[in-house]
Amino acid sequence: MSYFTTKRFGFKIFGQVQGVGFRPFVYKIANELNLNGFVKNSEKGVDLELEGEILQIEEFMKILNSDRLPPLANIDKIQQIEIKPLYREQFEIIHSTLSVNNGSKVALVIPDTAICEECLFDTDSPYKLKYYNYFATTCTNCGPRYSIIQTVPYDRENTSMSKFKMCASCEEEYTDPLNRRYHAQPISCNDCGPTLTDTIEKTAEFIKNGKIVAMKGLGGFHIVCDATNDEVIERLRVHKNRPTKPLAIMCKDLEQVKQLASASKKEQELLKSKEAPIVILKKSIDAQMKLSDKVAPNIDRIGCFLPYTALHHLLFKHLENPIVATSANLGSEPIIIKAQDIKEKLPFVDFVLDFDRDIVNGVDDSLVQVVNGNPQMLRLSRGYAPKVIKLPFKSEKKILAVGANAKNAIAFVIEDNIILSPHIGDLGSLKAFEFFERTIETFKRFYDFEPDVIVHDMHPSYETTKWAKKQDKELVEVQHHLAHIYACKAEFGLSGDYLGFSFDGTGYGSDGKLWGGEIFVGETRKYSFKQLKLLGGEKAIKEPRRVALSMLFDNYSLDEVLSIDLDLVRSFKASEIKILHQSHTKNLNAPLSSSVGRLFDAMASFSNLLQFQSYEGEAGLICEQNYNPDVTKTFEYKIVDGIIDIEFDFFDKELVTRFITTLAQIVLDISKQEKMEVILSGGVFQNKTLLELVASGLEKEKIKHYYQQETAINDGGIALGQAYYLL
Repeated sequence: MSYFTTKRFGFKIFGQVQGVGFRPFVYKIANELNLNGFVKNSEKGVDLELEGEILQIEEFMKILNSDRLPPLANIDKIQQIEIKPLYREQFEIIHSTLSVNNGSKVALVIPDTAICEECLFDTDSPYKLKYYNYFATTCTNCGPRYSIIQTVPYDRENTSMSKFKMCASCEEEYTDPLNRRYHAQPISCNDCGPTLTDTIEKTAEFIKNGKIVAMKGLGGFHIVCDATNDEVIERLRVHKNRPTKPLAIMCKDLEQVKQLASASKKEQELLKSKEAPIVILKKSIDAQMKLSDKVAPNIDRIGCFLPYTALHHLLFKHLENPIVATSANLGSEPIIIKAQDIKEKLPFVDFVLDFDRDIVNGVDDSLVQVVNGNPQMLRLSRGYAPKVIKLPFKSEKKILAVGANAKNAIAFVIEDNIILSPHIGDLGSLKAFEFFERTIETFKRFYDFEPDVIVHDMHPSYETTKWAKKQDKELVEVQHHLAHIYACKAEFGLSGDYLGFSFDGTGYGSDGKLWGGEIFVGETRKYSFKQLKLLGGEKAIKEPRRVALSMLFDNYSLDEVLSIDLDLVRSFKASEIKILHQSHTKNLNAPLSSSVGRLFDAMASFSNLLQFQSYEGEAGLICEQNYNPDVTKTFEYKIVDGIIDIEFDFFDKELVTRFITTLAQIVLDISKQEKMEVILSGGVFQNKTLLELVASGLEKEKIKHYYQQETAINDGGIALGQAYYLL
């Protein structure tokens, strides 16, 4: 090395660069290029110093910015400074350092990922005895991350692996910079690692014999049973009080998925991806394998996913049938992460397979569907979250956004990052709310974070709003449907004014009424659907017939309603209709709502597809299934003073189809009139048929439009929108 051409540079590297094999990658390239210096983890990411010939350093930086990075690594930005050469002779990986009083930790905590092909090979290979049939085989390219970490940096002592002492063989791999298990914090094997409480063979026998099993995964327990067995699934539904809500199934491999459902190229990519989400697929009409009709009754969709841990793969060595694999929880409570809670809360479980690596942070399975060839996130969780949205600037304040009451997730703004938590769930129980608070504390611990500002929803009854108001912090409230629009803006890095269609179930409006069908020009609500009365308040959400009956009261007298030949009318006693008519007339427990979600409920009721719904969105799913693409006729509608009023024919046999096509036409007509770029957000746009109709119409008119793909389009995205709105 020439002293005259030698340069030394210091680099600070930010992004997903800890616990992903980034340092050994740097070590290998630096040695190949004859560079000296060091690399280490820090609270902010990775610190790197390189010394050598300038051409070699430039070549190193080209490689760093290429696609040669380890599979899980992702660089957001690099800061570079020239420093004085030290004229050392080697490049080394040095231990993480924790700086004092240098501000927030911003080294990103990364999601758990599915087992990689190399680890799967090790698990299947009798020539690698230490990993052969080992249920927790992992390396730096795969396995648990978020679910086992206490705080950053991501070092073994900061994870639930700290209690396991590595055997000599694992330690050799762990300390070898050229080994893919170098500093793989969960590294373990048959000789030294976590152990199962029972055998995989016994677990498989229970499943084959029609029993219900609780099985520990990465972020919590699954309730597992044979997906072809009507009797055991019915028993599971009764015990979980889940009469019709679809159950996800785990299939042995992609070929088994194809025997049950049709999967496009993109859907197959998602199934096989390192994130391994549940993917919503269309059931095959001529399915080659018989699945129980009780898995996903009354709909033509099914949620499928593939084994994503060594334990899952080993289980399927002893099973031929797909399995129901649903989150182990009770009602609206969070996913269970401890075996003793299974025994206390789910006593109907026949067998529990546990292991002694603790889950620090519970995390549910992610849920995705494909729309127009693009993924659409329905539940952002394992594999994808914590999710980071990069900002083009640094926030002066630390911001906590607490999201909505349903499908809750929270967001943190630290410097130039919005960090979105995994799915927390509906805050309808004490346990769920405790999980919400615990998740806040977890992220505070990760990043030494204390918010300067808390952003919350306008709804005064939301648990998140009540919590925010108890904190001694600056507060900002953001209207629910505007937050939906801003969530989409955040994902795509948009600023300025857009035409925003925010369609969902229910949200609190700035006028104190229940909104849900709102169209914004910039931040101004310019259009809204005609309000209808929800007879019985929240009860109307569970009984679509009440919404439909209210629409009849809007158009007919009491005597006329009583004589109408519709199943929804017959579902009530005459005395009930008279009482509800009084409620409608006198506005007694009959709040007004402009919700498009409630209109879907009414369409399902009028068509006698559903009078009672057992889970949120059931009416919309069943309406979508009954959509007839051959019917293109729409209903007439008018807009007076910004109020959209659809002229329904409640007796039309194609009511559901005409309603969906009318909604799409309304979006298109207003978009053509306003001549602005369009944003589509809110839970109603989970309706794949509606979204594809709207998107194709806008594409034909060459109107640029956006809808979320990488973040939840439903209330799971509210916290993201709240944070971005404030920024």
